[in-house]
Amino acid sequence: MDISRQQQPTEGKRERGPRVRTRRLMLETATRLMQAGITPSVSEVAEAAEVSRATAYRYFPSQAALVQAVVDEALGPILIWEPKSNVVAERVEGLFATALPRISEFEATFKAALKLSLDQWARRQAGTLGNEPQFVRGHRVDLLRNAVGPLAGTLDPAERDRLAQALSLVFGVEVLTILKDIWGLDTRSAQDVAQWAAAALVSAAVAEKAEPA
Repeated sequence: MDISRQQQPTEGKRERGPRVRTRRLMLETATRLMQAGITPSVSEVAEAAEVSRATAYRYFPSQAALVQAVVDEALGPILIWEPKSNVVAERVEGLFATALPRISEFEATFKAALKLSLDQWARRQAGTLGNEPQFVRGHRVDLLRNAVGPLAGTLDPAERDRLAQALSLVFGVEVLTILKDIWGLDTRSAQDVAQWAAAALVSAAVAEKAEPA
């Protein structure tokens, strides 16, 4: 999940007009396809939306740009999450409580985006990716750094980053893939495990620092 922390437009201030409607149609069509487990090309979305390819590519010049736009739409409230506490354990709990239900709701979309990322990695390793724009992931970096920010007086920057990196292992669609697809947990149970693991990591990081040298 690489997130540009862009401000989402409010309903009352949304732009209007044919260009906006066409872009919205393409995003909704791409979302529908991705929720069905497909990682569509721009051409495939254009065909499904009954929009000319030339028009489609004016809005989304590459598959990466299209998928990124769909992911940002699906992330929704996660992108504009702001902590309501200066207590790190509560901030992390709040972030996970906001993010995990939304990720579950759009699980198929995020898995389709993950598939594109993995496919591009494989082609880059094989030297066959060419000049295709890269689909970039990593929104969780800023989110988790924000969540652990109040530990600045307790942990040094490297230690805070290590905690954020550890938290990233239980944050995102990957943790749902492991807990639901491999362990067979339902959505609620998977979220509970992820929340428990996140709390344990925060506690461990703080306790480790508090131990006498």
